[in-house]
Amino acid sequence: MDVQETQVQTDRVLTVPNLLSFLRLLGVPVFLWLILVPEADGWAVLLLVASGVTDWLDGVIARRWHQISRLGQLLDPLADRLYILATLLGLAVREIVPWWLVVALVLRDVVLAATLPVLRAHHYGPLPVHYLGKAATFNLLYAFPLLLLGSGEGTFALLARVFGWAFAIWGSALYWWAGLVYLWQVRALVVADRDGGGGT
Repeated sequence: MDVQETQVQTDRVLTVPNLLSFLRLLGVPVFLWLILVPEADGWAVLLLVASGVTDWLDGVIARRWHQISRLGQLLDPLADRLYILATLLGLAVREIVPWWLVVALVLRDVVLAATLPVLRAHHYGPLPVHYLGKAATFNLLYAFPLLLLGSGEGTFALLARVFGWAFAIWGSALYWWAGLVYLWQVRALVVADRDGGGGT
């Protein structure tokens, strides 16, 4: 990915990509309610699909319209992580996925969150999302609706369950791989800072 594609291009808050990210954030509690209270799985799946589409769309618009903002770089991964967490919790409570999967994915985010004070101490903000992280999120957000659809009976449910677990396993591996890349980048910045490179 070209570095220019991830650099901040505007200080504006009211942009189309940021609006889409806000809408995605508002959808998180709605999704949890749909999956846990009325167990309206069809609507929950549609909401997840809409979230995935808007996630892709806000990235495309931000690059093409030169609306990459610092706020957008924070909101986009935040929305991704909250959707992943909300979906994991909902599926675990419904006993569709095991709790060890929840722990494995949440632990990765806890580890990365622990790097934020380190970055701040060296005058860096959160690092841009790596393409591996986007690929992991893509896989996981495909996996979850499939696993939800696979909780029923019949051939379609079986196929959904098989493909859902394939996406979930691959997505989890990529999620941790992206996390390790992020940790390596943090280490490189800290070492460079200590060697006299300075922060930004």
